[in-house]
Amino acid sequence: MLIARRADTRARADFATWKMMAKLNGSSALPPEAQEFLASYKNLLAQMSEGEATEATIGAIYRAYYAEMGGAGTPPDVRTRPPETAADNVTAFRRPAPKPKRSAAFGATTLGGTQKRPLPVALIFACLVVVYVGIRLYWR
Repeated sequence: MLIARRADTRARADFATWKMMAKLNGSSALPPEAQEFLASYKNLLAQMSEGEATEATIGAIYRAYYAEMGGAGTPPDVRTRPPETAADNVTAFRRPAPKPKRSAAFGATTLGGTQKRPLPVALIFACLVVVYVGIRLYWR
C-alpha cells in the first residue's frame, strides 16, 4: 500500500506539472513518456469531460509508476474520495490561534505589568563603563 500511495502522489504531481508545462508551451522539454501521456490525455478530452480525462490519465500514470516502483499485480485503489470532490482540493486558510501573553519576568507587576524593569539597561551600561575603564588603565 505504501508503494501505491507513493505512485499515486507522484502521478498526480507529475501530471499537474506536465499539464502546466504544456499550457506554457514547454511540452517539448518533457521526457518522451510524459509527452505520450499528454497526447493520450488530449485524445481522452475529445471523448469525455476534463475531470474524467484527467482521472483516467492519472490512473494510467499511476499504474505505470506502480509497476516501476516494484508493485506486483494490479495496483490497489488508493483514492477514497469520489472524482467529483477530487477537483475541489482548495483548503481555506485559517489563522493560527493567538499565543497567550507571558507574564513579566521576576514578578515585575507594578502598574499593571506594563512597565519593564530598567535593570538590564543599567547593568549593560555599568559593564561597558567597567570595560572602558579597564582598557584605559591597561594601556597606561
